[in-house]
Amino acid sequence: MKNIVLIGMPASGKSTIGVILAKVMGMDFLDADLVIQKREKKRLADIIEEVGVEGFLKVEEEALLSIETNHPTVIATGGSAVYSEKGMGHLKEDAKVVYLEVSLEDLKQRLSNIKDRGVVVKNGQGVEDIYKERLPLYECYQDITISEAGKTPEDIVEEIEKITF
Repeated sequence: MKNIVLIGMPASGKSTIGVILAKVMGMDFLDADLVIQKREKKRLADIIEEVGVEGFLKVEEEALLSIETNHPTVIATGGSAVYSEKGMGHLKEDAKVVYLEVSLEDLKQRLSNIKDRGVVVKNGQGVEDIYKERLPLYECYQDITISEAGKTPEDIVEEIEKITF
Protein backbone atom coordinates (compact mmCIF):
# COMPACT_ATOMS: atom_id res chain seq x y z
CA MET A 1 0.00 0.00 0.00
CA LYS A 2 1.27 3.45 -0.91
CA ASN A 3 1.17 6.67 1.03
CA ILE A 4 -1.63 9.15 0.49
CA VAL A 5 -0.57 12.79 0.23
CA LEU A 6 -3.27 15.41 0.77
CA ILE A 7 -2.83 18.77 -0.95
CA GLY A 8 -5.12 21.76 -1.12
CA MET A 9 -5.72 25.31 -0.08
CA PRO A 10 -5.11 26.43 3.50
CA ALA A 11 -8.18 25.56 5.59
CA SER A 12 -9.33 22.88 3.14
CA GLY A 13 -9.26 20.32 5.96
CA LYS A 14 -6.15 18.36 5.01
CA SER A 15 -5.16 17.67 8.62
CA THR A 16 -8.68 16.92 9.84
CA ILE A 17 -9.44 14.62 6.92
CA GLY A 18 -5.96 13.10 7.12
CA VAL A 19 -6.39 12.00 10.74
CA ILE A 20 -9.77 10.40 10.03
CA LEU A 21 -8.51 8.75 6.83
CA ALA A 22 -5.48 7.30 8.61
CA LYS A 23 -7.69 5.82 11.34
CA VAL A 24 -10.18 4.35 8.86
CA MET A 25 -7.47 2.85 6.66
CA GLY A 26 -5.14 1.71 9.45
CA MET A 27 -2.33 3.96 8.25
CA ASP A 28 0.08 6.28 10.03
CA PHE A 29 -0.55 10.04 9.91
CA LEU A 30 1.97 12.84 9.41
CA ASP A 31 1.27 16.56 9.27
CA ALA A 32 3.98 18.35 7.28
CA ASP A 33 3.26 21.66 9.04
CA LEU A 34 4.03 20.01 12.37
CA VAL A 35 7.26 18.60 10.91
CA ILE A 36 8.27 22.17 10.06
CA GLN A 37 7.34 23.48 13.51
CA LYS A 38 9.22 20.67 15.24
CA ARG A 39 12.34 21.18 13.10
CA GLU A 40 12.33 24.96 13.58
CA LYS A 41 10.93 24.98 17.14
CA LYS A 42 8.62 27.84 16.12
CA ARG A 43 5.06 28.39 14.93
CA LEU A 44 4.59 28.71 11.15
CA ALA A 45 3.48 32.35 11.46
CA ASP A 46 6.62 33.17 13.44
CA ILE A 47 8.87 31.52 10.85
CA ILE A 48 7.22 33.48 8.04
CA GLU A 49 7.54 36.71 10.02
CA GLU A 50 11.24 36.07 10.74
CA VAL A 51 12.49 34.82 7.36
CA GLY A 52 9.82 36.02 4.94
CA VAL A 53 7.91 34.07 2.33
CA GLU A 54 10.92 32.89 0.30
CA GLY A 55 12.79 31.87 3.45
CA PHE A 56 9.78 29.92 4.68
CA LEU A 57 9.42 28.12 1.34
CA LYS A 58 13.05 26.94 1.65
CA VAL A 59 12.39 25.71 5.19
CA GLU A 60 9.24 23.95 3.98
CA GLU A 61 11.08 22.30 1.07
CA GLU A 62 13.77 20.97 3.43
CA ALA A 63 11.08 19.57 5.71
CA LEU A 64 9.26 17.90 2.80
CA LEU A 65 12.50 16.35 1.56
CA SER A 66 13.17 15.00 5.07
CA ILE A 67 9.93 13.01 5.17
CA GLU A 68 10.54 9.27 5.04
CA THR A 69 7.92 6.67 5.88
CA ASN A 70 8.39 3.03 6.85
CA HIS A 71 4.68 2.24 6.87
CA PRO A 72 1.79 3.41 4.69
CA THR A 73 1.14 6.97 5.80
CA VAL A 74 -1.39 9.71 5.17
CA ILE A 75 0.61 12.91 4.78
CA ALA A 76 -1.18 16.25 5.14
CA THR A 77 0.90 18.96 3.47
CA GLY A 78 0.79 22.66 4.09
CA GLY A 79 -1.12 24.63 1.48
CA SER A 80 2.14 26.03 0.09
CA ALA A 81 3.89 22.66 -0.37
CA VAL A 82 3.06 22.75 -4.08
CA TYR A 83 5.49 25.65 -4.56
CA SER A 84 8.31 23.10 -4.11
CA GLU A 85 8.83 20.96 -7.20
CA LYS A 86 11.53 18.95 -5.40
CA GLY A 87 9.41 18.46 -2.30
CA MET A 88 6.34 17.35 -4.22
CA GLY A 89 8.46 15.09 -6.42
CA HIS A 90 9.82 13.42 -3.29
CA LEU A 91 6.36 12.93 -1.79
CA LYS A 92 4.92 11.59 -5.06
CA GLU A 93 7.59 8.87 -5.34
CA ASP A 94 5.53 6.40 -3.34
CA ALA A 95 2.13 8.00 -3.01
CA LYS A 96 -1.19 8.88 -4.50
CA VAL A 97 -1.73 12.62 -4.29
CA VAL A 98 -5.28 13.70 -3.44
CA TYR A 99 -6.26 17.31 -4.08
CA LEU A 100 -9.00 18.48 -1.71
CA GLU A 101 -10.82 21.03 -3.83
CA VAL A 102 -12.62 23.84 -2.04
CA SER A 103 -14.46 26.70 -3.73
CA LEU A 104 -13.20 30.26 -3.52
CA GLU A 105 -16.37 31.26 -1.68
CA ASP A 106 -15.89 28.58 0.98
CA LEU A 107 -12.21 29.44 1.27
CA LYS A 108 -12.99 33.10 1.92
CA GLN A 109 -15.30 32.06 4.78
CA ARG A 110 -12.73 29.69 6.28
CA LEU A 111 -9.71 32.01 6.03
CA SER A 112 -10.80 35.05 7.95
CA ASN A 113 -7.40 35.70 9.54
CA ILE A 114 -4.82 34.61 6.99
CA LYS A 115 -1.68 35.96 8.73
CA ASP A 116 -2.21 34.34 12.15
CA ARG A 117 -2.80 30.94 10.54
CA GLY A 118 0.74 30.83 9.15
CA VAL A 119 -0.42 30.97 5.54
CA VAL A 120 2.25 31.80 2.97
CA VAL A 121 1.02 35.04 1.46
CA LYS A 122 3.06 37.69 -0.33
CA ASN A 123 2.59 41.34 0.58
CA GLY A 124 -0.63 42.67 -0.89
CA GLN A 125 -2.07 39.24 -1.65
CA GLY A 126 -5.48 38.18 -0.45
CA VAL A 127 -7.37 34.91 -0.44
CA GLU A 128 -8.47 35.28 -4.07
CA ASP A 129 -4.86 35.91 -5.18
CA ILE A 130 -3.47 32.79 -3.54
CA TYR A 131 -6.40 30.78 -4.87
CA LYS A 132 -5.68 31.83 -8.46
CA GLU A 133 -1.93 31.34 -8.03
CA ARG A 134 -2.08 27.90 -6.42
CA LEU A 135 -4.98 26.27 -8.28
CA PRO A 136 -2.85 25.27 -11.33
CA LEU A 137 -0.19 23.83 -9.01
CA TYR A 138 -2.67 21.65 -7.15
CA GLU A 139 -4.06 20.45 -10.47
CA CYS A 140 -0.53 19.72 -11.72
CA TYR A 141 0.43 17.46 -8.79
CA GLN A 142 -2.87 15.71 -8.10
CA ASP A 143 -3.60 12.12 -9.03
CA ILE A 144 -7.16 12.43 -7.74
CA THR A 145 -9.35 15.49 -7.12
CA ILE A 146 -12.08 15.37 -4.49
CA SER A 147 -14.57 18.22 -4.44
CA GLU A 148 -15.54 19.16 -0.90
CA ALA A 149 -18.77 20.89 -1.99
CA GLY A 150 -21.60 19.88 0.34
CA LYS A 151 -19.62 17.05 1.97
CA THR A 152 -18.64 16.28 5.54
CA PRO A 153 -15.09 15.17 6.35
CA GLU A 154 -16.45 11.63 6.73
CA ASP A 155 -18.00 11.79 3.23
CA ILE A 156 -14.65 12.90 1.81
CA VAL A 157 -12.77 10.13 3.63
CA GLU A 158 -15.20 7.54 2.27
CA GLU A 159 -14.75 8.91 -1.26
CA ILE A 160 -10.93 8.83 -1.00
CA GLU A 161 -11.03 5.30 0.39
CA LYS A 162 -13.16 4.08 -2.53
CA ILE A 163 -11.05 5.76 -5.19
CA THR A 164 -7.52 5.14 -3.92
CA PHE A 165 -7.68 1.48 -2.99
